[in-house]
Amino acid sequence: MIPEQPTRLAVATDLRLEALLAVPNTPSAGVVICHPHPLYGGDMDNPVVVRIQEVCASLGLATLRFNFRGVGGSGGTHANGVGEQDDARAALEALARETRGAPTAIAGYSFGARIAAQVASGNPRIGGLALIAPPLGMYDFAGIEGVRAPTLMVAGTNDSYCPATDFARLGGRLPSATLVSIEGADHFFFGKLFPLGEAVAKWAQGLRRERPGP
Repeated sequence: MIPEQPTRLAVATDLRLEALLAVPNTPSAGVVICHPHPLYGGDMDNPVVVRIQEVCASLGLATLRFNFRGVGGSGGTHANGVGEQDDARAALEALARETRGAPTAIAGYSFGARIAAQVASGNPRIGGLALIAPPLGMYDFAGIEGVRAPTLMVAGTNDSYCPATDFARLGGRLPSATLVSIEGADHFFFGKLFPLGEAVAKWAQGLRRERPGP
């Protein structure tokens, strides 16, 4: 597995984000990973974010996880989910350059899932979308119907931020999405990172494509 390397993402002339990038020699696909809510301690070192990165990297995918503006070593301040969409778009563009045309997907956990969904909606360049524990008790995920990419949705059966009825209803708005409910998991997937990784791995395997050699 290719080790991650520190990098900086340019969002604007006066805004740079802290990030970790891993790119194999011939990546079959790339995945940008968005972390949970910055105002509640979310950052790119969150265990769920790290698990997603490890799983995707182990399958030979390029990965890019980053800190939203105002988090860790990233510049700027929290922008109520609006500026954070620009952060995610900048990450997607940066990873697409590194993977030289391989499919580029985006995954998000909790608040990051909302940002990922907003960025993926109506964007034909997105090769896949993974929504991990989407906080449906807080956000309505308006516009999700505009997503055309293969989509994975994962939530725990004990997730108070993602009620089962709302989770099923969101899945109904995306008939082609794959829904995975992890028995006994809460919003933080304590003790359930292994089954989460299994679900992400199946999704990630579908992103891969054969690339010609150098």
